[in-house]
Amino acid sequence: MPSNLLSIILFTPLAGLLVLLFIPSTQKRMIRLWANIVAAAGFLVSIPLILNFNKDLDGYQFVERADWIPSLGVQYLIGVDGISVLMVMLTTIMGLIAIFSSWDSIKEREKEYYAMFLLQQTGMIGVFISLDFLLFYIFWELVLVPMYFIIGVWGGPRKLYAAIKFFLYTLAGGVLMLLGILTLYFQHATQFGRYTFEISELMKLNLPLGMQQWVFWAFFLGFAIKVPMFPFHTWLPDAHTEAPTAGSVILAAVLLKMGTYGFIRFSLPLLPSASSDKTIVTILAVLSIIGILYGALVSLMQQDWKKLVAYSSVSHLGFCTLGIFALNQSGIAGSVIQQINHGISTGMLFLIVGVIYERRHTREIKEYGGLAHVMPNYAIVFAFAMLSSAGLPLLNGFVGEFTILQGAFDANRVWAAFAVLGVIFGAAYLLWLYQRTMLGEVTNEKNKGLPDLNWREWAVFVPLMIWAVAIGVYPKPYFDILEKPVAQIVHRVHQTANTVANAPAATEAASR
Repeated sequence: MPSNLLSIILFTPLAGLLVLLFIPSTQKRMIRLWANIVAAAGFLVSIPLILNFNKDLDGYQFVERADWIPSLGVQYLIGVDGISVLMVMLTTIMGLIAIFSSWDSIKEREKEYYAMFLLQQTGMIGVFISLDFLLFYIFWELVLVPMYFIIGVWGGPRKLYAAIKFFLYTLAGGVLMLLGILTLYFQHATQFGRYTFEISELMKLNLPLGMQQWVFWAFFLGFAIKVPMFPFHTWLPDAHTEAPTAGSVILAAVLLKMGTYGFIRFSLPLLPSASSDKTIVTILAVLSIIGILYGALVSLMQQDWKKLVAYSSVSHLGFCTLGIFALNQSGIAGSVIQQINHGISTGMLFLIVGVIYERRHTREIKEYGGLAHVMPNYAIVFAFAMLSSAGLPLLNGFVGEFTILQGAFDANRVWAAFAVLGVIFGAAYLLWLYQRTMLGEVTNEKNKGLPDLNWREWAVFVPLMIWAVAIGVYPKPYFDILEKPVAQIVHRVHQTANTVANAPAATEAASR
């Protein structure tokens, strides 16, 4: 196994992009074929990462380090732990599926389209493996550019509005996050006499609670907008609705997870006093619960098929942030697994919408009904994705939701009680969508001749269905991989919280 495995995984899509630039734009089939080969290669080179990852080791593995800008303390420093290795695998798998699903749907400017996807793959992988804060920030901002063009060039009727809204919202959050990063950077120089962006070094900082809280809120705005948490969610439905199908898939499956990953990787371990502050935890838990219920209720009201799935992401990601700020092993591990599950289930749902949109060119729910009679295979796949998203036992969604609810219950029973309502509402809007589109009689003549799934569409859905069943039936490997990194985060947060809580008593005892 090469010592630079992570760099190979990181730069494979970029190397494929450079070759793609030399393929003539008129060779459309060659462009599509090459993009799929590169995406497949990106997935294949990531397989040794999961096969050789040692779940019993503490800390980061496959670490690569090189000086980049020594005068500023910036390094090319990458590595993975159990959390990031799962995110990398999610990225490479969903990237392959998104690119493969675009084979028939993109008819113009294919070269630029696939170039944007490959560039985005590099950016997303970089976010999950960076151990230098400035390197992380560069990849974080890099991801905005290709998604802006994917929405703005190949999107729907309101694509420019959606693309600009997406870009401005997430850019604003990123700039505020940068202020927090620079605060830690200069504080490290003040305390240790050395400038560095290395995350493990920044964890040695001893910051007063007030400064930790300031930095926490700066990070919060960057991560919460990306998740997106309520009330920073308004860019998401527009971006999802106007994006091409593959853009919606990668946005839901991977991009949103950058926000939740940021909370777990940076906010909790770097700012443990602020992260365990009772007021802050309560605010974030309440915002998460509002997001869960609001996203589900708004989904129930939607008349646009794709917008319904988009708002469901607000609800599902609310579960993920609630699990994180339960600040216990079950909550955080459940959150990471649910992030994987959301990528699988919601990715399938967006692909399902894309399949029918390619045939009918409308997403209005009222235009459909009785499709199970016309497209029985399609109805079976839709039923599977719907039940997976709703959290049916023995499918992936159940594992994540149950573990998060367990963690929420341990932290605060009221949180768990409200979150359970989100599960009920989630089943309601998904079942209602299925009933309106798949069941009953075929009332619209335009739907009677629709072709069922072809082999390429089956090839997109089957791997996701197998993955969903595998997690639902046997989630133990995922919990094993997450056990040590999550335990370290929980220990650091609670150790700091106990130290802060005991400080007044110790001071009083000393004064006597």
